[in-house]
Amino acid sequence: MGQHGGLFSAFRQPHRFRDRREAGRLLAPLLREYAGREGVVVLALPRGGVPVAYEIACALRAPLDVFTVRKLGVPGHEELAMGAIATGGARVLDRELIALLRIPSEVVEEIAAIEQRELERRERLYRDDRPFPELSGKAVILVDDGLATGASMRAAIDALRPLGPARIVAAIPVAPVESFAAVRAAADDAVCYEIPTRFGGVGAWYVDFGQTTDDEVRALLAEASARRL
Repeated sequence: MGQHGGLFSAFRQPHRFRDRREAGRLLAPLLREYAGREGVVVLALPRGGVPVAYEIACALRAPLDVFTVRKLGVPGHEELAMGAIATGGARVLDRELIALLRIPSEVVEEIAAIEQRELERRERLYRDDRPFPELSGKAVILVDDGLATGASMRAAIDALRPLGPARIVAAIPVAPVESFAAVRAAADDAVCYEIPTRFGGVGAWYVDFGQTTDDEVRALLAEASARRL
């Protein structure tokens, strides 16, 4: 498949999303080949990926769940990712950045331990004792609200591989060229609605980029589950 914004961006102005749910509605048609199929699961990276993934799951008539990933932020510049961890113990480190900034290994480990505790807290909060879905042989559509470095998405892909999915498809509303290319290489396929030449950060591509709350995540997961009953 490999459809993405770059294929048609020359023919229209870049789009700034109203909010994450609009981003999901616009992204869903790029995944139409998975609509109504058995063996498709939509996994959101919480929290921001959940509203995007909710709209995709509704459009594809597929189950929705979460796959928790935590960014490892550079001390003092936490928005800059030096790596990420994910459910199942996967870890991705940007070793070039860590070496460039001379971040000691013990600092990396300390931040990873803090984020591991938060990852486990979120797993308990969002799962509500629900079992993790069976992914063996399934097509997994992995969704976030955008890529910066792509470390979180790549950590999630690495963590999903041992679970045996037949296919991992990364679905992202907006990403810079380099990050999207890296994620597409790690996944079996990837789609992206906007791949701007001038990126400026994920939040710049949303009118409303307010933080998604834990309560919103739980409500959307419950609503998605109820729709499938």
